[in-house]
Amino acid sequence: MISGRTRDAVSQVAYDRLVATFGSPRSVATADARNVQRVIRGVTFAEVKATHLVVALRRIAVERRSFDLDFLADLPLDDALAWLERLPGVGRKVAASTLNASTLSRPVLIVDSHVLRVLQRLGFVGGHADGRVASETATAALPDWQGRNFLDLHVALKLVGQIWCRPIAPQCDACPLSAACAKRLTE
Repeated sequence: MISGRTRDAVSQVAYDRLVATFGSPRSVATADARNVQRVIRGVTFAEVKATHLVVALRRIAVERRSFDLDFLADLPLDDALAWLERLPGVGRKVAASTLNASTLSRPVLIVDSHVLRVLQRLGFVGGHADGRVASETATAALPDWQGRNFLDLHVALKLVGQIWCRPIAPQCDACPLSAACAKRLTE
């Protein structure tokens, strides 16, 4: 939740401080959001994210009596995504990350801005598609894939988006996906 629109290194430092300061989800849930904000300083929109994090954890504590989300492994994927997305601050990217890049290892593609840009330029999804549509399209197109396959794809596409397929001045000639790129083929 705290990583959105924030560089990975910055959000990792903030997460590590959060764990070191509070030690458990229950401690974060009972904390004042301003204290959480101070701990995660440096991430984009720290005030909003701190409030969402505290409120989301409080809701989970009330509904589940613990912070164990293993029950999401037994729900149909769409239901597990919907359960998470009803929490404040949780959109498709955070829900997919929770289900895929965790011990749950659910088969769903995490789509951040880099992955979305690559999928759009490759022509896999339309130029106006959002992260939800891209995630649903990719997940449906690969029904036999396991969670780890989707995580590996996310990491690879994110790197392509960060290194070569940048929003401004993409380096198409050096991109490893240039032969399959719909953007390049139309130039």
